[in-house]
Amino acid sequence: MTPVHLFNVISQHSRWLSVRQATIAGNIANANTPGYKALDVEPFEAAMEQTRLAMTSTRPAHMTTAADTTPATDIRKEEPWEITHSGNSVTLEQELIKAGEVHRAFRLNTSVLKAFHRMLLASTKA
Repeated sequence: MTPVHLFNVISQHSRWLSVRQATIAGNIANANTPGYKALDVEPFEAAMEQTRLAMTSTRPAHMTTAADTTPATDIRKEEPWEITHSGNSVTLEQELIKAGEVHRAFRLNTSVLKAFHRMLLASTKA
């Protein structure tokens, strides 16, 4: 079984946050486009649950399984709060709330990364 590295998970989460931030920015940019439907990405937790760890066989008698690949982030249509008469489903308040969530998640990622980096440096100095 391959180990799950914290730095890889933080890196994947940062990439996911970047995709979500770009999707939110695209929604805001098209807030006045008639017929535009707001988009969002699938939750990071759902993407991580789809990731399977491969088992390693050390003896011929061990059972084997096919290794799954990590799927790409799925962009999906979002359930709107309200739809304007032009058919546009972008609500600026909803998009700004999501942008705040992305900002907080980036800060949390950075804090966790810094804490573990300091821990690794402290353990190598001793």
